[in-house]
Amino acid sequence: MDKITYKLRTMTTEDYDSVYELWMSIKGFGIRSIDDSREGVERFIRRNPTTSVVATVDDKIIGAILCGHDGRRGCFYHVCVHESFRKHGIGKAMATACMRALQLEGINKVNLIAFKSNQIGNHFWTGAGWTLREDLNYYDFTLNEANITEFNK
Repeated sequence: MDKITYKLRTMTTEDYDSVYELWMSIKGFGIRSIDDSREGVERFIRRNPTTSVVATVDDKIIGAILCGHDGRRGCFYHVCVHESFRKHGIGKAMATACMRALQLEGINKVNLIAFKSNQIGNHFWTGAGWTLREDLNYYDFTLNEANITEFNK
């Protein structure tokens, strides 16, 4: 396997089109109609300007993590690496960069949600030392029915 030379940097609002294109290239990736719109992602990045990252190869975005916190707990959203660039340590490097950014903001714990059907993602997270929580139930309540999740085919 050839070594991939990539760079990590903080995600900005100007990255939206390239990050969205990456999301759309990944089979099974869930996109929310409002939260993942340009306006939704820009709002998220304005609230969390230093914690989300992108990975680039030759200035093309090939990986991304939306990462933020509420002042107490950090959370990863939409962690992805383009299929052609997987298994080179890029996902782990992005996760580490996000965790360091959270630590700089005084955050001591981070969580994420992975769909049960996301075998690749679940294998990655358990292999990277993350703990699958089976001692709690995850609940959500929809405040806006127009915010629909669609999965890429």
